[in-house]
Amino acid sequence: MTTPQVSFEFFPPQSLEASFRLWDTVQTLAPLDPRFVSVTYGAGGTTRDLTREAVATLHKSSGLNVAAHLTCVDASKAETLQIAEDFAQAGVSEIVALRGDPPKGSAGFTPHPKGFANSLELISALADTGKFTIRVGAYPEVHPEATDMAANVDWLKRKIEAGASEAITQFFFEAETFLRFRDACAAAGITAPILPGILPIENWKGVRNFAARCGTSVPNWLINAFEKAERDGREDLLATAVCTELCSDLMDEGVDALHFYTLNRPELTRDVCHALGVTPSVRLQNVA
Repeated sequence: MTTPQVSFEFFPPQSLEASFRLWDTVQTLAPLDPRFVSVTYGAGGTTRDLTREAVATLHKSSGLNVAAHLTCVDASKAETLQIAEDFAQAGVSEIVALRGDPPKGSAGFTPHPKGFANSLELISALADTGKFTIRVGAYPEVHPEATDMAANVDWLKRKIEAGASEAITQFFFEAETFLRFRDACAAAGITAPILPGILPIENWKGVRNFAARCGTSVPNWLINAFEKAERDGREDLLATAVCTELCSDLMDEGVDALHFYTLNRPELTRDVCHALGVTPSVRLQNVA
């Protein structure tokens, strides 16, 4: 089993304390030589400016290959493309293009009157600039707004055809979930790489709530295991073992790249990577 390539997702900081946590996270994970790191957008575009600042700073000071999240939410086409141009001017050439989550409390996604109607329009417009490598989201389980898995796969195929070169999946808890999706995509003629999104379980209650919002199924064996681990005070040991086994199972099936949702808490992600044979190879430079 070969050592996988890894990439990491970060949140933009919204306070001074969070800024220190982000830099600690970067310094912990950068030596693992990630293919890229991405910086998220908040629901409803709430961290748009923070994302832009974090991306520019990371790109300038960390030496990492930084991908910026960009969404369609609550912005005109001109505003969205200007943000993309700002990224390009800052030297950032990779974008994770997403429709984006609607603002909290809203009934659902409503396009801006002068904005992109969906992720396909955004991807196409970004591709037309010729300035970016574009990644997109993928859903190994039925998206809450999709009719069935076939619709999931078809929508991903359309996003690839619109100009995306790689997809990153929503998180999942069993390797078979990803493998079935990968097979369905291959059967539909999708040849672009599909990165499995891995969420190390830092906080079991928080992850269960997150899974419910995302439509991610939680297997009974995992629920039972964490109930017992919480009684024994061994949640961290279980989380490391579960995540490492998931990644190992994927690698046994030919997966050679993994994308970790770090939640800006790097220790568990680092420990899992070490267990998979991903060890420090570079040191972070020039971070104040």
